[in-house]
Amino acid sequence: MSLELGVNIDHIATLRQARGTIYPNLLDAVTLVEAAGADAITIHLREDRRHIQDADVDAIRKHCQRRLNLELAATDEMVAIACGVMPDDACIVPEKREELTTEGGLDVIGQFDRIQQSTQTLRDAGIRVSLFIEPDVEQIKRVLDVGASVIELHTGTYANATGDAKKYEFERIVGATAFADNLGIQVNAGHGLDYDNTAIIAAIPQIKELNIGHAMIARAVFVGIKQATEEMLAIMEKARL
Repeated sequence: MSLELGVNIDHIATLRQARGTIYPNLLDAVTLVEAAGADAITIHLREDRRHIQDADVDAIRKHCQRRLNLELAATDEMVAIACGVMPDDACIVPEKREELTTEGGLDVIGQFDRIQQSTQTLRDAGIRVSLFIEPDVEQIKRVLDVGASVIELHTGTYANATGDAKKYEFERIVGATAFADNLGIQVNAGHGLDYDNTAIIAAIPQIKELNIGHAMIARAVFVGIKQATEEMLAIMEKARL
């Protein structure tokens, strides 16, 4: 199975919002990332609009030539926006106003009704739905009941762990990936992945796509977003040899 890369460009918008300027231009980033070979553009329209803005979503939808993956909370407002914009994929994520970035995965079991309703509305509009969840078998068991066909496994705990804890978290990801794949669920992964820790995740054969943002934008400060994308793609390709 080939491995695809979705590049999250949220933090290019973070730099723009820091001064309230019109630059850096997100559409320029989309053009360069796609030219480098990325398979998708990922953006997260947060309820507090801390980086991506509503106008960005519309502009990127019209501009991008490959898939658009829109991350969003399971709220009526965000679901309505997604149905109006029609991204190729909508990834439902947990969201807290005070967090620096998305922390942990969805509680599909505890928030089943709300997530199911959001998923159904998005699917009825013709949008493929992904759920951002922990590598937890009990959570995965409810994914098909919700109506989603794709999951994105949260790799942040693995990325931040050390020693035996890192080995344990990696084994959780491997086990969860195999379990979901056996159910016919597409498995993506992301969060906290960088140029050092991505290869071992990329080597898991059932994973279809990695979504990576912060590390690539940080690398782009020094080498540019096109080269940063090419370097990550090279790591992923080597891991699948």
